[in-house]
Amino acid sequence: MQQFQQYIGGAFSDGAAQFDSIDPATGKVWAKMPEAQREDVNAAVEAAEAAFYGADWASLTASARGKLLLKLADLIAENATRLAELETRDTGKIIRETSAQIAYVAEYYRYYAGLADKIEGAHLPIDKPDMEVWLRREPVGVVAAIVPWNSQLFLSAVKIGPALAAGCTVVLKASEEGPAPMLEFARIFDQAGFPRGVLNVITGFGPDCGAVLTSHPKVAHVAFTGGPETARHVVRNSAENLASTSLELGGKSPFIVFEDADLASAVNAQVSGIFAASGQSCVAGSRLVISNRIKDAFLACLKEKAEAVVIGAPDDMATEVGPLCTQKQVQNAEALVKASKQAGATVLTGGTAIDRDGFYFPPTIIDCSSAPDAPGLSQEFFGPVLSVVGFDTEAEALEIANSTEFGLASGVFTKDLTRAHRMIRGIRSGIVWVNTYRAVSPIAPFGGHGLSGHGREGGLQAALDYTKIKTVWLRTSDDPIPDPFVMR
Repeated sequence: MQQFQQYIGGAFSDGAAQFDSIDPATGKVWAKMPEAQREDVNAAVEAAEAAFYGADWASLTASARGKLLLKLADLIAENATRLAELETRDTGKIIRETSAQIAYVAEYYRYYAGLADKIEGAHLPIDKPDMEVWLRREPVGVVAAIVPWNSQLFLSAVKIGPALAAGCTVVLKASEEGPAPMLEFARIFDQAGFPRGVLNVITGFGPDCGAVLTSHPKVAHVAFTGGPETARHVVRNSAENLASTSLELGGKSPFIVFEDADLASAVNAQVSGIFAASGQSCVAGSRLVISNRIKDAFLACLKEKAEAVVIGAPDDMATEVGPLCTQKQVQNAEALVKASKQAGATVLTGGTAIDRDGFYFPPTIIDCSSAPDAPGLSQEFFGPVLSVVGFDTEAEALEIANSTEFGLASGVFTKDLTRAHRMIRGIRSGIVWVNTYRAVSPIAPFGGHGLSGHGREGGLQAALDYTKIKTVWLRTSDDPIPDPFVMR
């Protein structure tokens, strides 16, 4: 039985309470986690505020902040194996994915290390001859960063990296469903040389932890990744402190394949888009919008690949699909498949939980072409379940793609360049991948609109979101300011 600690003000502690963490591969308890209570949250925010105003952090140059981030990136790379093993153990994400992803996480910190001294202000060509006016970009203050259990190290990097580059301090709330990798990350961060309190890592449950953090009067910005329903609570809580928010939420992303697409390439991309990470990804291509001219051939190939997927223990490098993170996710997937069948959809493969220890659900394909109201087309499964609908015309494909309240990602597969551009203009999503899927980079902004949230993570824009603008007026004339009450 392993035991983890929270990280507040540069010190590790057990917290006010503890809870059990479940191994998704076995369904059994494997570790004890600190359960942050109100007093722990308050201590973390106080530590972050003290660090923000303290000379050790506030007086650092932007270049010096960048060097600390570079050191952190190197430490992440050195400890990638341990971090990957913990993420796999605590969330069920397969080791071949966690290993590759965490190796790339270091690049995000390197990117923001380089960006730290490039967050610039501006000089305004003001309309007054005796004035110089310029804008300073300054850090917003204490940031509450909240991440879900899927890809925590990645989803925290796109918050911690730009926040620290901008000069903010952070209280990170790791998900209570699999917090081990983030609590271990705190130990790595502790070695990088940052001043105490710059980053604080806690975990816990909604009322005693999340709600206290997001409504805390000393929190200036809330960066949240999760589902729309929880996001609504976050926004309501932020009304207490008037904190700004950035919300990276769910998706029901259309994966659109036209008849001229490279069939083999599109099939492989669809397999990756929906079955990678066991479908537990906000950008999962969970709606296959397929030309009826190639639908049967495409689905036959896709079904064959889905049924050949290796399902097994997440720590086995041969495994291609591991368990879902929680039993609740399995129950949710089963319920949505059942409801879609009742609405007239046809299950082509999968659809029921696998009878073995742990939280396993197989790659599943449901054809909803004759069931436009099937919940599988509108609700997020957050599991390896693909809903399919056919189309005859480009206009119909676009209409289907946009028939959702989400707006995070989309994919378009076609060899017709002009059609690709029409689709890019017409699709209402924050990301459009053309003839590829799930590509990410620290250089490129990531985010959506509608029920998929607002704000962007990645790129320069993310760093700017952690700043506020100060307008400076400087009078250049030596003449006395006239008496405002003397008429001239």
